[in-house]
This record gives sequence, structure tokens and C-alpha cells, in this order.
Amino acid sequence: MHNPDSKELLDLLEEKVTTHSIILYNDDFNTFDHVISCLIQICNHELIQAEQCAWIVHTNGKCIVKTGEYKQLEPLCTLLLEKGLSAIIE
Repeated sequence: MHNPDSKELLDLLEEKVTTHSIILYNDDFNTFDHVISCLIQICNHELIQAEQCAWIVHTNGKCIVKTGEYKQLEPLCTLLLEKGLSAIIE
């Protein structure tokens, strides 16, 4: 019987756990305060993190605001969309 080494176990775990990201996109409708508030309430960001994400979205057009398993991100992304923000899961 073959006992896998640490690297083989790590490779197996990486295959099983696929990380996804919620990407927030810039728009011309939402205020900084609204975006920051949503990130704090929905994504559990600290104030400084939410402010930084809002600026990145404003400057670069998009920002990853949360990572994790798809099933954990889906309800969060739905809430962001319901608040009028533009977001997708990748």
C-alpha cells in the first residue's frame, strides 16, 4: 500500500478546494459611502479595508472584495447585487 507524502496530500487538497472571488466593479451610480457600508455589512470588512476596496474599484474599475468557496460567496454576492452594486463571482 502506498502512503502519500506531504506534497502529494497538499496537491490532493488543492484539487478539492477551489477558491473563488467576488469581484466588485465600478459604476456611476453608487456613492463611496454606500459601497463602504455594503462591504462592511455584507463582506464583514473593517472600515479601512472597505475604504481601500472602494478606492481600488474607483481607480482600477474593479477589485476582489472576498475570496472563498463558491457556496459561501454566492449569498454574499447576491446581497451586494440586491444593494445595487455590480459584482460577480469568478
